[in-house]
Order: sequence, then C-alpha cells, then structure tokens
Amino acid sequence: MAPLRLRIEGRTFRDTENREVTLRGINVAGDAKLPVFPDLPSHQPDGFYKGDNVSFVGRPFSIEESHMHFTRLKRWGYNTLRYIFTWEAIEHAGPGKYDEEWVQYTIEVLRLAKDYGFYVFIDPHQDVWSRFTGGSGAPMWTIYAMGLNPEVFAATQAAMVHNTYPDPSKFPKMIWSTNYTRLACQVAFTLFFAGRDFAPKAIIDGKNIQDYLQEHFIAACEHLARRIHEAGDIENDVVIGWESVNEPNRGLVGWPDLSTIPGEQKLQKGTSPTAWQAILLGSGRSVEVDTWDFGGLGPYKSGTELVDPKGASAWLPPNYDDSKYGWKRDPGWKLGECLWAQYGIWDPKNDQLLKKDYFARHPKSDKKMDYEYFTNHYFMDYYRKHRRAIKSIHDDAIMFCQPPVLEIPPSLKGTEDDDPNMVYAPHYYDGVTLMTKKWNRFWNVDVFGLLRGKYMSPAFAIKVGEGAIRNCFKDQLSAIRKEGIDYMGNHPCVFTEIGIPYDMDDKYAYKTGDYTSQTLAMDANHFALEGCGANGFTLWVYMATNDHQWGDLWNGEDLSIFSLDDTLLPLSPSEDSAPHKSATASSISVDQTSPSYSKSRSTDSSPASPITLKHVLSTPSISSQARSNAPTDLSSKPGFRAAEAYVRPSPIATVGNITSYNFDLRNAMFTLTLTCQSAATPSAPTEIFLPEFHFPRDNIEVQVSGGKWTISVDDVDGGMIQKMRWWHGEGQQKCSVQGVRRPQRMGIGKEQEEGYLDQCQQSKCISM
Repeated sequence: MAPLRLRIEGRTFRDTENREVTLRGINVAGDAKLPVFPDLPSHQPDGFYKGDNVSFVGRPFSIEESHMHFTRLKRWGYNTLRYIFTWEAIEHAGPGKYDEEWVQYTIEVLRLAKDYGFYVFIDPHQDVWSRFTGGSGAPMWTIYAMGLNPEVFAATQAAMVHNTYPDPSKFPKMIWSTNYTRLACQVAFTLFFAGRDFAPKAIIDGKNIQDYLQEHFIAACEHLARRIHEAGDIENDVVIGWESVNEPNRGLVGWPDLSTIPGEQKLQKGTSPTAWQAILLGSGRSVEVDTWDFGGLGPYKSGTELVDPKGASAWLPPNYDDSKYGWKRDPGWKLGECLWAQYGIWDPKNDQLLKKDYFARHPKSDKKMDYEYFTNHYFMDYYRKHRRAIKSIHDDAIMFCQPPVLEIPPSLKGTEDDDPNMVYAPHYYDGVTLMTKKWNRFWNVDVFGLLRGKYMSPAFAIKVGEGAIRNCFKDQLSAIRKEGIDYMGNHPCVFTEIGIPYDMDDKYAYKTGDYTSQTLAMDANHFALEGCGANGFTLWVYMATNDHQWGDLWNGEDLSIFSLDDTLLPLSPSEDSAPHKSATASSISVDQTSPSYSKSRSTDSSPASPITLKHVLSTPSISSQARSNAPTDLSSKPGFRAAEAYVRPSPIATVGNITSYNFDLRNAMFTLTLTCQSAATPSAPTEIFLPEFHFPRDNIEVQVSGGKWTISVDDVDGGMIQKMRWWHGEGQQKCSVQGVRRPQRMGIGKEQEEGYLDQCQQSKCISM
C-alpha cells in the first residue's frame, strides 16, 4: 500500500517525506450554498418555495472555469480546500432521492483539484439549518417533516429570510445569524439532535424524527463518500478527510428558562424574542418583542416592536398531505398545533407557559443540562454516527471535528473517541468587525476571554491600540487551540473558518479603490493565525460570483477574497522573462559573510512593472471574469481587495517541527524558526511559499542560520509558484526573507473611531 499523501503524527500533519505540512486553505466556494437552477441568490424571491425541483450541478463553479479558479488559488499560495456542499444539493427531491448528476459533477471537480495538488476535506455545510430558514444546508422537505410550514415563517418571524424580506436591499446586516434563536431553528436543531428525548411522539415511518433526520443526512454523506471511493483516483490522493457538520447548534437543549433570554446568548439584533415569545408568534399570537441593535460596544436594547402574525401559524395545517414525500406520520403527532403544546409546555387555550424549564433537565435522568452537556452527549452521539459512516467507506479519512462555535469542546482526551486521526476544527471571527462592518484600529474586545470568565468586568476585556488588538486576536486563537488540546487531546488544530467583511465603511473601498481597512483587518487575522500555533486554516471564503452590489449573493454577506468588480493582485514578473530554476541561490557556506546572508542574485534582470504585468494578468489562467452589473459608483474604482494581506509567505513542508513563523506585512519580512533531529535531505528540503508580489526575484534578501537555499519559480501542480528550498542541518534553525516594502495608506474614519473609543471610556461596555 502506498504511503498516505498526508497523515497525522500527534499534533502535526506529515507528508510522505515526514515533513511537517502547514495547511494554508480557503473555503471553496460560497456559491455552493445556492442552486444553479433556478438561479436563486438570497435576494431573489421568485420560485423560492419550489425547493424540490432545484439543481446544484455547476457548483462551486463550472468545469470550464475550474482551471482558472484553481490556478488562481494555487498562485495565491493555497494548498488546501475546504470543499463546501449542502445536504440540499444531494437530496433535494425527497427522502432517499439522490441527485446522481450532481454527485458525478462533484467528482469531476475533485479530479481537477487533484491536478492542482490540493488537499481537500469535505464540509457538509449548513447555516441556521436551511435556505428556507434563512441560511443554507438542509433540503426543504426536512422542514415539512418536522411539521413546520416555511411559507409562513415571514409573518410569524419564525425565521428571517432574505428571499422573502420586503426590500432585499435593506435586509439588516448579519440578521440571518439571529435565526438560531428563532422558532424554526430552535425546533429544527432540537429535533435533529434530541428529538427522542424532547419529542418522543414525533414519529415518521416508525422512527423518531431525530433518527429519521440524522439517518437521512448521514446516509447522504455516506453516499457521496462511497461515490468518491468508487471513483478510484480521488480518495486520499486529493480528498484527505471529512468535517463533521458546519456550526452545529443545540436548539433549545439545556435552555434554562423559556421565558427569558439566556445569559450566554450574546448576539441580539433586530427583534429578539424569548423562546416563549417565539412559540407564541409561531402559533399566530401577537407579541410585543424587544428590539436590539449592534453598536460600537456590542448589542444594546433599542426599543420594542409589536409583531402580529394575524393568526397565521408556522405549523402545518391539520389537512396537510404527507403523501407528497411518501412518509407516514404517526397518529400521535398532531398537525395543526404547536408541537411543544403537545408536550404540555404551554396551554394554547389560555396562552399560559406551564413548563418553562422543560429543556433544562434531561427528561429521563433529571440531570441539569447546559451547552457543555449538549456537546458531550447529543453532539457526540451524532459525531460518532457520522464518523462511523464515513470510515466504513474511507477508512483512512482524517476527521475534522467541529463542536459548537466558541463553546467548550467535548471531553475526549484519553477516551475511545480520542482518535489519533482527528483534527480539532474550530471557527473564529472578529465579531466587532463582522457585526459593525468597520475595522477599528483603536480598540477591540477579547470576546473569547469574556466567554470563559477571564475578566471581572467586560471593561477589562477592551484592548486599546493596534498592537494590543493584534495580540488580542492571537491570544484568543491560542486559547482556543489550547482548549482543544486540554479537552480533546493531542491533535492538530485547523481554523476551518476565519475571515473579514469587505463591505466596510458603507462600501467606501468600492467607491474609492482604497482597501486600507480591509488590509489591516486581514493582516491582523493572519498575524493571529501565524502566531497561535495552529496547524493551518481555511479562510472564509472564495466566491466565484461575488460583486460589489450584492457581495456573496447570500444574506448580505461580503467576505469573499475575490470579486468580479476588483483587480487581481499582480503576482508574476513579465511573461517575457521565463522562470529560471534556481533563480536565486545561496552557497553552501554558513558563514555570516557568505551569500546565505547577503542579498540574493537573480539571473533575470528584467523589471517587474505594472506595464509588463498587464499582459500576464490578461491571460485566461488568472484573469478576472466579466464585470458584474453593479452600479457604477460601486465598480468604477476597483482595487486589489486587500490581496497583499492574504497573499503572503508560508511554510509549505518543514523538515522537523515549526517553532514559529510570521510575516511582517509592513516591512515585507518573513521569518521561520524550526527544530529538527536530522538534516534536510537532497530530495526533501524545507519548502516555503514566497509570493512574487512581496518577493520579486530580483529584490530578495535571505538570511539563514546554516545550510544552503534556492529560490525558483516552478510550474508545479498547475500554477507558477515561487518557492524557497532550504537544505539545513539538525537542531534549531532560523531563516528570514526580506521582500519589497510597500507604502500603506491609513484607513478612513479616524474621527469615528476616536468617537468609539470615547464611548468605550465613558460608557458601560457590553460584549457580543
């Protein structure tokens, strides 16, 4: 049996030469959340509820365009893809009805990814359950199976759905994420993870709704895994593993009091009903609900709003025809009334809440439950089933375990679940920037520290100054990584989502071409990733169809590193200058007066100027798509979209173990330290990606602690990649590479940011 292309050894990834591999990845692609037919971005209402007759064939992008996208990502230094697919894509027509055309299309795209040398892990993606509950993921039939009527979600605010919002252009930013605490999602996740315990009479085809939904979802994943296995040339060669499920949520499990907002619910925006108010709204009752907004210091109560569904119910009517999808609902599960009323939680006759703590304790053991209990019991019960199904097909699969976001990981250390082939796969976003869509260089908040009770007062979590903010990000990621080790054991940590919003400052960059705020934010996030000790990341997100008007075409988000309305970063010297093997090289001497410590010399003396780059950037392999239809004021000033911050150097394969690495963007300085027990061999040196934008071949200065090195531009894996190869000895080693310093402009809004700081100093601070 051939050695695995990528394997896990303790806390690191290793290649076939036993070098440490750093996963530098990207989510591909955000487009996969949306069907190709009909073409339904989240702001398009027409045909939205015809969810059974859709097709995702063509996602994440067309076969014809795949080469362009993969070449682009490869040249930007990415070696890993978190490959997004949704349950809806494979099983939209009904339970057990798989879209084989989509499956075969997916295999074709994965084969192309293999040609570019990517490591790929498969992400069964969801956001707030489904497109029909305001996100992505599950097919529409799952909502009907749970007894809910998606066509009434807007009237009852059971879900805030962009497609059904009166004016999609004014859909409140990030309001979609509040769906986790609205009726539809609370029902969906409670039933998916804990239906047997909290809705024992919810039976379909002789199975509890929990088993019915989980078995179908896991079977769909298993079906795709089997087809990948049967393809014969993808498993392990390109598909290295599977993630558990994107951003699982507890629903109502462990909810202490249905009549209040739990203290741990940090996100409130727009109308913010309690779970009890959401239940009433779902049954057509009018309710006065608190409204919240998100300011510089976090969420704050902004008033109240009377929400009146006018008698409309989010539950299916009693005469709903279950035969449409071929299932048989047990007579004990009554349609036409709230599911929770059937368990005595409330009395619809007088609208009285009877069991406000119904979800607070386990119904059999009476044990008090919280989020940690949910993760260790309900989530892990699902995870084991998912893992078992995938490994029954792909025995060597690396399992990327993603517990609920920012919650305490499951306690697996030393147990039978402490799988040596497992990766801890947390997510992290700078919540202040994400919610306000503004980069504040003056202060930020240690959100993770607040969640873990690190501070006596939220005021102490405020970090003032750019250096403090960057270190705060790094410390949060380090703490998340360490928590994974403490609870889950000695495993690699890969942040499978992290990113920034690009439509900051009311889309100022789109009107001016000035991406300073985005560059600073992106650089701060990468500084944290490089310094936290994680084994890699997959940035959120690459979107092939992003434009300045609608962003990622999904819920008003705009996090894609690529846009049809922006200019690609110049990456290559003049096309007239053919790449030279060993374009720059050291001597073998380790004397500090040797060329190892001096400015490198290139055999190519032609200058890399914007004029000479123009022809290169117009080639089909790296050029942008046709322009979008964004309004002129949002597309007339294209920029590099902060690419100088994410196209950055990184270790690719390291002999021994990485001690630390960092790229100082302002000074264009990359440093790497490592330790190794044996010297690099001629065929397997330490390899470093050096993007030519920062490190043009005729202007690089290298210092190494010993050994010899070369820098060359190689046509490998479908892309012209500039690499430094370093043959060093054993022990502690260090190298530094100096590139070209480029001027950076200050961002806008200094006065506003100072105002935020004043507000912070004068007011009570509230964290997300």
